[in-house]
Amino acid sequence: MNVVVLAKYVPNPTGTPELGPDNLLVREGVEGSLDPGDEPAIEAALEVVEKSGGEVTVVSMGPEPAMDAVRKALSIGVHKGVLVTDDALRGADTLATATVLSAAIQLQEFDLVFASVESTDGYTGTLPQTLAEFLGVPALTFARSFELTDGGIKIERQTEGGYQVVESALPALVTVTAGATTPRYPTLKGIMAAKQKPVERPSLADLGLTPEAVQATQTVSSVEPAPERQAGEVIEDHDAAVEKVVQLLKEAKVI
Repeated sequence: MNVVVLAKYVPNPTGTPELGPDNLLVREGVEGSLDPGDEPAIEAALEVVEKSGGEVTVVSMGPEPAMDAVRKALSIGVHKGVLVTDDALRGADTLATATVLSAAIQLQEFDLVFASVESTDGYTGTLPQTLAEFLGVPALTFARSFELTDGGIKIERQTEGGYQVVESALPALVTVTAGATTPRYPTLKGIMAAKQKPVERPSLADLGLTPEAVQATQTVSSVEPAPERQAGEVIEDHDAAVEKVVQLLKEAKVI
């Protein structure tokens, strides 16, 4: 079983990332780390190969500091890594990112791809589905649990009202929720071993891509602080409460 897991290096994951003058996240020269949201997916990949055998490959895209995210995944137990770095990828949107990641993954032999539901710096939540489309495999999303079946995989897909049971043949892509697994921590032995594990560094040309093919189709034109939340209104007159609430809902254009 060959499993690929996506990992992303995010700036200041526990605080507020800094934006540059071009309204893009500053990813170099600032504190950053592996996206915490990727850890359940890495754990899921490791659990699969521990049960069925095989290898886990972490695939990432980003500037040089993104190697820290790859190395952390390797220190946790991932067998090898792939990091795509290119100046032409700065400001890449979801479509460009999926294009690059799909090209990198297709250079690997894979049965399963694991990913987080969304990144903590972008929050689009659409990259895994786009990636699955480019790879030509089904996407099983929001998995709260998963298990391999005879030639496939079955998940419990988290929904607002409970869960759905979804099954698919392999290869497939699965996104896992934060509660799907309990991520393990790097050990000193794992950290030392990570330095010796192979990491491929393909260029856009190696992936058969040109800068024009990964040019962002979306840009951020401006950023403004969100307005402060206003204090609520307490309605104490029971006789007129219903009428007052209805009036407020009309003013808010809710009804």
